[in-house]
Order: sequence, then structure tokens, then C-alpha cells
Amino acid sequence: MLLSRSTQEALVTYLRSVYDQQHLNWNMRDKLRRIDLSYMREEDQSQEHWRAKISNRLGDRTKFQNITVPVVLPAVESAVTYQTSVFLTGNPIFGVVSNPQNMDAALQMETVIDNQATRGGWTRELMLLFRDGVKYNFGALEVSWERQVTAAFETDLSFSTKEARPKEVVYEGNCIRRLDPYNIIFDNRVEPTRIPQDGEFAGYTRLMSRIQLKAFLESLPDKMIDNIVPAFEAGLGYSGYSSQDPYYIPDLNPDALVDKTPLNGTNWMSWAALSGAESKIQYRDMYQVTTLYARILPSDFSMKVPARNTPQVWKFIFVNNSVLIYAERQTNAHGLIPILFTQPLEDGLGYQTKSLADNVEPIQSFTSALWNSAVAARRKAIFDRVIYDPSRISSEHVNSDNPAAKIPVRPNAYGKPVGEAYYPIPFRDDQSSVAIQETDILVKMANLITGQNPARQGQFVKGNKTLHEFQSVMANASGRDQMMSILLEAQLMRPLKEIIKLNILQYQGGVSLFNRNLETQVDVDPVALRKAVIEFKISDGLTPSDKLVNADTLQVAMQVIGSSPQLAQAYNLAPLFSYFIKTQGGRISEFEKSPEQLQYEQALASWQSAVSQIAEALKGADPATQKELLSQIPPQPQPPTAQNGNENGSNISPAQTQ
Repeated sequence: MLLSRSTQEALVTYLRSVYDQQHLNWNMRDKLRRIDLSYMREEDQSQEHWRAKISNRLGDRTKFQNITVPVVLPAVESAVTYQTSVFLTGNPIFGVVSNPQNMDAALQMETVIDNQATRGGWTRELMLLFRDGVKYNFGALEVSWERQVTAAFETDLSFSTKEARPKEVVYEGNCIRRLDPYNIIFDNRVEPTRIPQDGEFAGYTRLMSRIQLKAFLESLPDKMIDNIVPAFEAGLGYSGYSSQDPYYIPDLNPDALVDKTPLNGTNWMSWAALSGAESKIQYRDMYQVTTLYARILPSDFSMKVPARNTPQVWKFIFVNNSVLIYAERQTNAHGLIPILFTQPLEDGLGYQTKSLADNVEPIQSFTSALWNSAVAARRKAIFDRVIYDPSRISSEHVNSDNPAAKIPVRPNAYGKPVGEAYYPIPFRDDQSSVAIQETDILVKMANLITGQNPARQGQFVKGNKTLHEFQSVMANASGRDQMMSILLEAQLMRPLKEIIKLNILQYQGGVSLFNRNLETQVDVDPVALRKAVIEFKISDGLTPSDKLVNADTLQVAMQVIGSSPQLAQAYNLAPLFSYFIKTQGGRISEFEKSPEQLQYEQALASWQSAVSQIAEALKGADPATQKELLSQIPPQPQPPTAQNGNENGSNISPAQTQ
């Protein structure tokens, strides 16, 4: 929507007020950074550690680095692995089931969801979200219906000879994007899981190069054309609080492969040697692009829209926090801010709840201190402590790094016992063995906090338990993770599936897609999808299809029907069996016999029975009787033709009948 200049300025001011409200309440980024340092075991910045680390890099293997015992990372990765195995190992990620009347529409929706999940890389995005939730007890996911302009070579081989480039096509579908917790904006007056319903705003900032921003603007279905050039020429319109700038990259790994702060980018204009006359737009090196979803009263911003005094959800996109390039009212059927937040450990305390990584971090620190006390003892053992007479022995010779160096005595020590000038202090280490033993106890304490055990983390554990006992122990060890899965299902996956379903029903057009499971082409009929809107149930790893349709009960019922002639007469077993196979991911309805073929087979069986009886009567009969009996043979039934055959158009030839 095109907005007046005063409205645009008011919205830019609103964005800056949003930043102020979030950053002035507490330093969230610093908290996230401390957790990441603990997760990566990069907290130790002491002088001794860095000296030993540099010496090791230069080839000196006699120096001991400080050790950070890995406690946080194994606990986090074990929990992420469990949630990934629950929600993301199925194919498709979200299955669709329905009643028998709407199974074809359910197949269409499942095909659409699987196609969008494959194209959008949903597995990666959800896996990153699970790791954020376990590390920070906080994570965010954007799920929205987006239009994307893509090059034609991704879909066909059409080429425009006039424009000398591949033709462009528009792709529409659900887009799931995990949001970087360091660069999220959200209404922190509301509990995280209630922000989509009750929050006033939520958004995120991304870093884009000049080319990337151009491609992004091209992909937008509509934008404010007059603001494109000012957006490319805009400098950072808002920068305050240093580390609280709109876009932030934490300094975590000192051995990172690339620079951790690419905010300045590359001056491509200088590289290309373009003069000011040739370049009509004064581009910047990098751009900060902020997407903000806000629940607002349009009248507050003098927006001339219908129902301007009613709360509405709008999507705004800003460049460098100073130029508005996109404004769209969200008319989604779900009526939510399309950014879902998760707290895998939710206990009603909101943002004060500790994450799994937070809970075990003190154990990692204390255990590392015990190990480093043993390392300090090793350092003392190598660099022994002595008492010497400086009037007889020089300090340079005593502190020489050469292990084979000779220590000369000064002339005034001639004729005197050398032992009186040099006395080594005996080294004793009585605590290192105790510290190492206590480490194992502390690691077990961390497992008690997380509800895990060494076997869950992929470690071999000796023991004489039977298979049944081991399975019982492992089932109890996964209890905490199962509870986390149930909570993730309630606060994240269920609204995510509902938004995906409603977006498809609201926006999906007619298209032909390939179903990977059935290996067949499926024609998507939007009208059929919308007629079956109430009947759909979307499953995932925690609530698979067999739970939604109660497949175990259905299987027992089919066995009972098959063994009871009375029940078999009351039900159509073939369609019932096809429905059961569909709920398990198969499709055999195409192989059901048509009514014409069933009628022909029944008539053919009756004809064969009559012919058999006449053939028995012909044995030993006189010619006149045989002639009379042959005249009583009924005409042979003819198989159905292609016009009145089954739905596959298949026929049964007379030769096959014979």
C-alpha cells in the first residue's frame, strides 16, 4: 500500500521506539552470548591459557592449555537429537488425513505441503529452532505466505530473446524461516508463546548486500517505487548503544573462518572504478533490512484504510531503519502475527525460566576448575620451584628454558658445597586424583539436571542389565524429552500446522505437483481443498497419522469383519481396505474393480455353472436329447468394453475369458 510521507515518517519513528523499548529493558544479547561461549567452550580468556595455546600453535607441545570439560554441548545436542527424531524424520514432515469422502483432497494438501517443505528447507529451519530453544529457552520462527520471483531455469527452459535472460515465474507458498535470536524484535511485555495472539509487534533484521537487496526488492509483489532509490542511498538511520545496534553479530569464536563483523562489506563501486557520472545511485556497501509485523490502529498513523480504528496486523519492511519500502495489511484467516515463539522449558515464569544450557553451565564451570587444578599441578611439576643463593648462582641460568643447560656458579662460590647454593623444593600432588574422581560425580549431577544418561549421549556403559531392564532405563531417561515434545507440540507445532493449513486453503491456486511418496502427479484443486477445510487433520512425528485415525483399532475391526460373514455382508470391504491403506501412506483405490467388471464376473460364474450342469447331463444321452440340451445353453456373457470398463479403462478380452 502506498502511504503518505507523514505516515511513513511516523512508522519509522515507531520502529525506533520499538528498538528502544526492547534494548532498554535488559541486555538480552549479552545473555545469549554468554550461553554461546559456554556451549562453544570459549569462555576462558586467561593469560596462561592463551600463552599455552599460542605455544601449541607454534609447535611447542610442552605447554598445557586450560581444559573446559564439555557438559553443556553434549546435553544440548542430545536434547536436539531427540526432538529432531520425533518431528523431522518423517516423510513428509506433516502428513494429512481425513475422512473417506475427503481422502483425495487430503492427498492434494499433503502433496502441496511436502512440495513447499522441500523447496523451503523446512527441516533445516526447524532443526535450528530446536537448538535455539534448548540453548536459550527462546526461539522464533516466521511462517508466512510469500510470493517469490525465480529464474525460469528452476522450473522450465523458457527463455526471453527480447530481454536476453530467462523468463521469470512467480512461486507462491508457505515460507518457514528460523529467526536469529540476536536480531529479533518482539514485544517483551507479553510471554513469548503468547506474542502471536497478544503481542503488539514482532520482527527481525537481516543483513543484505547491494545485489541481494536488489533481488529481494524484485521478489516483492508490490513496493513503494518512489522509495527504492532513497533506500539504496540511505545510511544507517538508527545506531545507539553500540552492541545494541539493529544488526548484531556476536564475537564468539576467535578461530572463526571469516570475519565476524561484515557490516562494512565491500566497496564494489570502488572496485569497479565507476565514476559519479556513470553511477546514478550512490549505493552503500551493506544494508540492514528490517521486517516488522505490528498490530496497530491505522488511525494512529493517519492511514486512510477501512476500519481504521480497529486493531489490524500489518507487515512493514524498512531499509537501514530509515526508509519504508513495503507496507501490507495481513488478511490471513488465522489473524495472528506470523512469528511463532517457543520455550521448551516453560514453567510460567516467562523470561526468567532457565534454559537447559543455563542449568548445566555451573556444573561445566566447576568441573573445569577441578581439571584445571590438575593442569596447574602439571605445570608446577615441569617448572619446579627451588631455593637458590643469588650471590652464587645467576637467576638467568636457573630460569633457562634449555633442559640440558649447565648452571655455572660464580667465583665467590668456588671451594664451597654446591648444595648450599641450590635446593629444589620437592613436588607433591595429592589432589589431582581426587579432582578427577569428583569430575565423574559432577557429570552425573548434570545428567540428573537434564534427565539424561551416558547411553542417551552415545556413550558405552558397562553393565549386566538384561534387554528388558535396559529398555526400561532408557524409557525413563527419555521422559523429560517426551514432556518437552508435548510442550513443543502445544506451543509451536500445532499453531504452525494450523497456519500452514489455513494459508493453503486461503491462497493456494490450481497446480499440478509431483508426490514423492506415491511417485505420481497430483492435480491440486483449490475448490476441493476449501470444501474439505473442516475435515483435515495434519499430523507430525508426535501425533502421526495412525494416532489421528486410530489405525490399531481399525486394523482389529477389519480382521473381525473379515472373519464374520454377517459383518462382511453389511460393509463394502474393498473401499474400507483402500481407506486403511491410504491412512498408512499407500494408495490402491485405482486397482478397485468397477461395478461393470464385478457384474461381468458374477454373470460369467453363473454361466460356467450352468454349462457344467448341461455338460454332465450330455454324458450317455441320445442325440435328440443332446440337441435339446445344447439349445438350452445360455449365451456367454461378454466382458466390459473400454467405454463401460473400469476407471483405468482396462478390458478383459474373450481370450482371457477362455
